[in-house]
Amino acid sequence: MKSIIQRVVSAQVKIDDAVVGSISHGCLILLGVEKSDTQESAQKLARKISRYRFFNDENGKMNVNIQQIKGAALVVSQFTLVADTDSGNRPGFSKGASPEQGRILYHGFMDALAQQGVPVQCGRFGANMQVSLINDGPVTFVINS
Repeated sequence: MKSIIQRVVSAQVKIDDAVVGSISHGCLILLGVEKSDTQESAQKLARKISRYRFFNDENGKMNVNIQQIKGAALVVSQFTLVADTDSGNRPGFSKGASPEQGRILYHGFMDALAQQGVPVQCGRFGANMQVSLINDGPVTFVINS
């Protein structure tokens, strides 16, 4: 699994002009699922992100995790994260999970994150979504399982 996590003041995802997921203070997680991923990959990534210290403490140091700030996560599926961009002028998606596997692991990741005590909002797997956010910092990391 590949993810991009962004520390946000707020974020939301819309489908057909309707807000389907929205958070205030927390992180936006863009999630890509590969063929080789498993439920164990989803659980491992959820544990890592839930404990990742990328929020500021009282001294302005990145030393606090999302659980400690009582933040939430907005999780958006993004199959383009697993694209092969090494050659040619068009991305290849042969490493990506099938839609069925991707949907199962996307939901498995969100369940695992919620089990870590992180409130979760989400987009809709496979939908054309419009994502907006106010990045805090900006702070953005790539985290893989």
